Amino acid sequence: MRAPTFWIVREGRDSAPVLRLLLSPLGWLYGASVAYRMATTVPTKVAIPVISIGNISAGGTGKTPLAQLLRGLLADELGGLVAIVSRGYGGMLKGPVRVDTEVHRAQDVGDEPLMLAHDGPVFIAKDRAQAGQLAAQSGMAGLILDDAHQNPNLEKNLSLVVVDGNVGFGNGRLIPAGPLREPPARGLARTDGVIVMGALSEDARDDLSCYHGPVFHAELATGPIDFKGPVLGFCGIGRPEKFDISLREAGLDVVDLHPFGDHHVYRDHELKRLECLAKQAGAQLVTTAKDYVRLPIDFARKVRVLPVTVRLSDPEAFLAFLCAKLDTHSRRD
Repeated sequence: MRAPTFWIVREGRDSAPVLRLLLSPLGWLYGASVAYRMATTVPTKVAIPVISIGNISAGGTGKTPLAQLLRGLLADELGGLVAIVSRGYGGMLKGPVRVDTEVHRAQDVGDEPLMLAHDGPVFIAKDRAQAGQLAAQSGMAGLILDDAHQNPNLEKNLSLVVVDGNVGFGNGRLIPAGPLREPPARGLARTDGVIVMGALSEDARDDLSCYHGPVFHAELATGPIDFKGPVLGFCGIGRPEKFDISLREAGLDVVDLHPFGDHHVYRDHELKRLECLAKQAGAQLVTTAKDYVRLPIDFARKVRVLPVTVRLSDPEAFLAFLCAKLDTHSRRD
């Protein structure tokens, strides 16, 4: 499913005011269910540090590449392997299981866990507490919970929220009337630090006016690419326009971009059409790392990947913040 455009439009006809009003009662129910789960769940505690990366709104904000960066930073500080824990969205396995890139496919464990497992340990389970316990028993030095701000199953030592600096919290309504998973004030009250991804717009600045904790700034950056010339992009991510921007900022000649729903499972006829369109345009097919792991092996050989990383504006200050927070929690324990 692709996020509706009106989710990030705050006023005017394009904000779909009537539809938004009609959907608002469903949003209240959604918000109430999240609040009930957060209030009634007794979290499981593990004996290693647990850091959560999440957001207040649905859609891509750069959490996954941030988790990759954070895993490297924490491994150095904790002196051992740091695992990423996910519920394995889109995968068939209930877990708990450690993702094995030689055995598992995206259909088994989900696209993001499979992608992340190429760089380090990843554990999945529909119940994150089970995945966390398995990771701790496997000798991990720490855990990073991917997209877990509204998941209370594991006790967290540190909670980070990622905010899209361009759109902030969108139209300010709860799913399905808007992109919010919970009211911002409630979600931010459980946050130890906010990471703004990209330049901070006035709307996003207003959205964060109720938060008075640490705010760090970062941006998505494309890694080195070994291809050039015309490209035809395709992706199934929450914000496909971000992929288009990344391709152009990398200096590539984008002849077209074909967006699909988030976590889209590509069908044979769709892939054949993409291949045909690229051939007609004399272009190279290119996609995201998350999409790449969902492609059939034979088709994947014809596709290039645009690598994306996160660049912190002040990595030293961020690392000092992480170490101080983890040290404080350690002393409390």
